[in-house]
Amino acid sequence: MCAALVLVFVALSAAVASAQVPLLDAVADAADDAEVRSADARPVGAASTVIDDDTDDAIRSSLRRRYDQLGGLKTVAVEVDAGIVMLRGPVLGDDLAGQAVALAEATEGVVLVIDRIEVVINVRQRLAPTLAEAARRLQTVLSYLPLLLLALVLLGVFAWLSRAVRRWDSLFRRLFRNALARDLARQTASVLVLLAGILVALELLDATALVGAVLGTAGIIGLAVGFAFRDLVENYIASVLLSVRQPFAASDFVAIDDHEGKVVRLTSRATILMTFDGNHLRIPNSQVFKGVVLNYSRNPLRRFGFTVGVGVGEDLRAAQQLGVDVLHATEGVLDEPGPLAFVESLGDSSVVVRFFAWIDQTEASFVHVRSESILRVKQALEAAGMDLPEPIYRLHLTRGAELLAASDETDAPATARSTSTMPDADPAPTAYVSAQEAEDAIERQIAAERARADGDDLLQQDAPQE
Repeated sequence: MCAALVLVFVALSAAVASAQVPLLDAVADAADDAEVRSADARPVGAASTVIDDDTDDAIRSSLRRRYDQLGGLKTVAVEVDAGIVMLRGPVLGDDLAGQAVALAEATEGVVLVIDRIEVVINVRQRLAPTLAEAARRLQTVLSYLPLLLLALVLLGVFAWLSRAVRRWDSLFRRLFRNALARDLARQTASVLVLLAGILVALELLDATALVGAVLGTAGIIGLAVGFAFRDLVENYIASVLLSVRQPFAASDFVAIDDHEGKVVRLTSRATILMTFDGNHLRIPNSQVFKGVVLNYSRNPLRRFGFTVGVGVGEDLRAAQQLGVDVLHATEGVLDEPGPLAFVESLGDSSVVVRFFAWIDQTEASFVHVRSESILRVKQALEAAGMDLPEPIYRLHLTRGAELLAASDETDAPATARSTSTMPDADPAPTAYVSAQEAEDAIERQIAAERARADGDDLLQQDAPQE
């Protein structure tokens, strides 16, 4: 298409030039007075050989052949007598006149060069070569018109094939299951078909040099664009690889480097997460592809743990067994693998016992089951009379006992007043929101976001996942 447009432009330019010939002739008629520049004789030096008629003829023939080969010196007449060369005739510039004299001086046997060349500035004569060249190019364009029309027809056929390939969705659906890879392959095939048509058209017009120039320019431009838009290209390639690999699915709870949240969607530029605070988190796909991705939702089985501080005087084995029994009875906790407990450390005022249990994330909510387990274990230990001590601190006072006692006496009435102003009845209880309800609220927001995505999501449920 580009080559055809260039050829049409050249044809139009030549037509405009030929249309301007009458106007230029009128200007030439008004400027027929020509100015002539004549030069003096230029001695070359004594000839080293005998000069005769044969030598003069040889010099004349040699110069004539040379001048005829140069288009601008055909009008120069050559006269030779006893090695003396006289040059006459009009030329269109000082450079041509100097070239004619230089050729004569360099010819063997020339003794002297007499320059009588006229440098013409007549408008008609100066325009004649230009108009002749324009006419020649116009004739060339006209002779190429049948090939140009054939090239345009071929280009139209390849353009139609390119659009047909782009609309051939069934073929690419069988070849590629991933939506982004399918669209990329379809667009690439369409562009290749169109480029093939352009190359065929240019080859038909014998414009192979233009093909090389275009390909070289495209390579340089592509390199420059690659450096300028390196991050965009890297993001796009990462999007293709992530959509093929699918390291997470929609609503999966993931941690990407230092960011955590549930996956909303994967676009061609970024991965969208929703934090548990309801905030949108956009992470560039290049960072996701190169980063560490921890998917909490991929494996259905997931373990949770928590610690409980038990008094140092309590029966630790009984506390462990009681907590494990409570976990077995908690809804959502799996029997296999079953709950377990072990003594983790000895604290300042208590012994730290850690409990573990497993859940199936496809059947129960991780956050809800963990919350219920902690609540029930605490209640069971307290109901069994076990001490769950708070941290105890001992203060040793060595000075200022009298000042401390006086301070206690002064603060006593204030303490009494403060106690007497406290309300007798407990405040009205507020509505209780469970962990399950909070997680369901996040899931509803994610579903609403995915519905508003309008197809801009590369995550597919039926695509293979890592």
